[in-house]
Amino acid sequence: MKSHKNAARLHAVETVGHFAKLDVKRHERTGIPEAVFAGGKSTAQVVAILERLAAASGQALATHVSEECAAAVRRKLGRRYTLDYNTLARTLVVRRRGFAVKHTGGKIALLAAGTADVRVAEEARVTAELMGCEVLRFYDVGIAGIHRLIEPLHQMHDADIACAVVCAGMEGALPAVVRGLLHVPVIGVPVSTGYGYGGRGEAALMTMLQSCAPGLTVVNIDNGFGAGATAALIANRMAAGVKRKT
Repeated sequence: MKSHKNAARLHAVETVGHFAKLDVKRHERTGIPEAVFAGGKSTAQVVAILERLAAASGQALATHVSEECAAAVRRKLGRRYTLDYNTLARTLVVRRRGFAVKHTGGKIALLAAGTADVRVAEEARVTAELMGCEVLRFYDVGIAGIHRLIEPLHQMHDADIACAVVCAGMEGALPAVVRGLLHVPVIGVPVSTGYGYGGRGEAALMTMLQSCAPGLTVVNIDNGFGAGATAALIANRMAAGVKRKT
């Protein structure tokens, strides 16, 4: 009976109006919190969903949030919740006042090939930090000046990271290079940065999918959230295993 009640609690659903059924225990059940994809939703829907998620879970994340939507959320919720809007990543984190993220001990590295790829990398960073990870950032270290990668590689080895997320547009070669030089899994994120044919991220995606460096996994174009969540899940499981052994 007790296990049945626990299972029911972890599958709890909260209904918001006629437009959303929130998986409020997803973080406890899967290790990754539910996130709100704001694109395609009205501002009123985004406000209502974020308010309910933050009330139930302590914090809530929305992605693809416009500045206008973020301003509207702040007007509605700013007095009762703390809000952190990342203009570059277009992410919005809403937290109950006094809520603190529990640091897991998980540690990942985050690389962006060029400055134009940072917007996607930042979405990954916000997600991983929301899940309690420490994130080491190395931006503008692409293969056009590959010597820029030498010092970050030393730092990543010394920090004993569990996983690396590498965001790259254009031909998308950086994730394979990094995977060939690191002892941890690498998650490649193709970014819609480039010229003409393939400039919407298709060329980077194809390059990463055809990589001959085993241990490189690839997410969809511009999917910083998916990469950050997966990297944090790996790092958090490793950190939990270390704690159990000690």
